[in-house]
Amino acid sequence: MSKTYTAATAAADVETTLNWLAGRWKLIILFHLFGGQVQRYSDLERLIPDISQKMLAQQLRQLEADGLVHRTVYPVVPPKVEYRLTEWGQSLCPVLDGLLKWQNAKPPV
Repeated sequence: MSKTYTAATAAADVETTLNWLAGRWKLIILFHLFGGQVQRYSDLERLIPDISQKMLAQQLRQLEADGLVHRTVYPVVPPKVEYRLTEWGQSLCPVLDGLLKWQNAKPPV
């Protein structure tokens, strides 16, 4: 069943969606998890060298809280933590591909 929108409810839902993706690093983190990839925390640090440890942890926590990322902790020493997209998070891939196509179709000024 699809949702019926008014201008106000559509604007509110767009704002909510943009808040899930807001932040300098969230889309980059998601990119590295697309395609069913599983990344350890240290792999993400290596793949995104300009992000601080604090910011990476914070962004991952927010993505997990919003249901886009699943975190698995293994009871080993040293600690092993892996991240992957949830099914719902993976469904964002075609949307972001569409945005890239839209951006590339921009007519010259």
